[in-house]
Amino acid sequence: MKAAVLYEAFKPLVVEDLELERPKEHEVLVKLTASGVCHSDLHYMKGDREHPMPVVLGHEGAGIVEEIGPGVTYAQPGDHVVLSFVPTCGKCSYCVKGRQNLCEARYGLRGNMQDGTTRLRKGSQEIHHFNGLSTFGEYAVVPEDSLVKIREDAPLDRVALIGCGVPTGVGAVINTAKVRPGSSVVVIGTGGVGLNVVQGAVLAGAEAIIGVDIHGGKLEHALQFGATHLINAATEDVMEKVRDITRGEMADYAFEVIGSTEAIKQAMMTTKRGGTTVVVGVTPAGAELTIDPDFLHLDRVLMGCTYGSCYPRADMPMLIDLYMARRLKLDELISATFKIDDINTAFEALDQGEVARSIIRY
Repeated sequence: MKAAVLYEAFKPLVVEDLELERPKEHEVLVKLTASGVCHSDLHYMKGDREHPMPVVLGHEGAGIVEEIGPGVTYAQPGDHVVLSFVPTCGKCSYCVKGRQNLCEARYGLRGNMQDGTTRLRKGSQEIHHFNGLSTFGEYAVVPEDSLVKIREDAPLDRVALIGCGVPTGVGAVINTAKVRPGSSVVVIGTGGVGLNVVQGAVLAGAEAIIGVDIHGGKLEHALQFGATHLINAATEDVMEKVRDITRGEMADYAFEVIGSTEAIKQAMMTTKRGGTTVVVGVTPAGAELTIDPDFLHLDRVLMGCTYGSCYPRADMPMLIDLYMARRLKLDELISATFKIDDINTAFEALDQGEVARSIIRY
């Protein structure tokens, strides 16, 4: 199959033919239809985070089950699926307590499958997997626990985005912060995930939804997704603007969706007494955040969030139902579509802030 391989940080992806072994016990072969181009992959390409290499990146995909390995009971060939980069084992302490987004299985992969081996090869060279998925290839062998079966009338090249960016953003609002109707919400960073925070706030019934970014194009997207106010941080004072919009009170909730410690501090300072700040963005490894503890004494809350605190097999089908009912925007998220041969161009566009989200279509 054709796939995009990262051999080392700061180098372009190499699109080439790889061998993919058949699925082993509790594994499934999926013919991919599309994969989202996500900033999380870019972190590894730019050296912000480390991963065993060479590796086929990609963690936001959808497709059709083509073959199942021994012991698989959840899926059958022909099933339409979205892939979850957090496998849900259903047995660890996190899963049994309803925290499936923190499943132990995720943290044991380390570039391999769950048995500690790989299925990807280039001749005699092993190629690592990314989160057990590696969606930047025409096919993927994935753990059964990473599958989410979906309705067959949903367009696979759209619902691929349900694999990461959509539940991360919408879930941060609904599941993590539990935003209440009538609230005021600040969203710092209105890229692909930030736009889903915006539409999550719409679904939650927020009254004021304030999008903050330094790119005018991204801010215009935020307006399309339901933002009620826009602040260009490159030319406007964010604190003063939030104060004006909220009539001096500041915001009930603020979401940082960039991956910057300075943006986290800025988000915190836009919240009122009793307000909540949620960190959604992925910061570079080793980054440190320094805050004044007095800030927290006024009942303010600083929260982390991974994968939108979601339960993939419950939340992803629900999000697809909302999309099919035209209450969730997916079509509007996709700024461009690329072939895998042009994947480096797709990442350049993402890095330059030129797209909300782009997809690789196979």
